[in-house]
Amino acid sequence: MISEDRGPDRGPDRGGDIGPGRGEGRAADRDDGGAVDGGAVDGGVDDGGAWGRGRDRGAASLFVLALGLVLVAAGLAGAAVGAARVGRHQARTAADLGALAGAVRAVEGAEAACERAGRLVFANGARMVSCRLDGLELVVEVQVTVTPLPGLTRYATAAARAGPVSIPAG
Repeated sequence: MISEDRGPDRGPDRGGDIGPGRGEGRAADRDDGGAVDGGAVDGGVDDGGAWGRGRDRGAASLFVLALGLVLVAAGLAGAAVGAARVGRHQARTAADLGALAGAVRAVEGAEAACERAGRLVFANGARMVSCRLDGLELVVEVQVTVTPLPGLTRYATAAARAGPVSIPAG
C-alpha cells in the first residue's frame, strides 16, 4: 500500500507518523519493553545496543592494564641491565685504581702494595678478592655486589694489572 503523503508501507496500521508521541516513536507501542535502540530500560538486560558493543565493555581497560604491565616489566628489565652495567664499570674502576695505587708501593713488598690497593678498592665500593705481586707488577681482582632488583643479588668482578713499563733492550 502506497500513500501519497506517507511513502510506501506507511499506513496507520504500520506505525503511522514517526516522532515523539506518535507511532513507532512511542515506547508503549513496541514489543521490546520500551527499550530504545535495543538498550535496557528500567533495569532490563542490555544486549549491547544497535552497535553490538555489549561484549566489548571493559576491553579497553584490560588493554591499557596489559600495556601498563608490559611497560613496567620493560622498565624493570632496563633498570636491571643498567644496574649490572654500573656494577661492572664500578668493579673495573676499583680494580684499575687499586692496582695503580698498589703498584706505586710494589718496591716495598707485597704486603704494603696489597694494603694500599685494598684501601683504594674499598674506597671505590668494591671488595678485594685477590692481590699478588709478580716481580714489580701488581695483579688485583675485585668484586662488587650488584642488586638489580629487590631480592636478586649478583656480583661483578674485574681484574687489573699495573707495574712499571718495560722497555726492551736493544
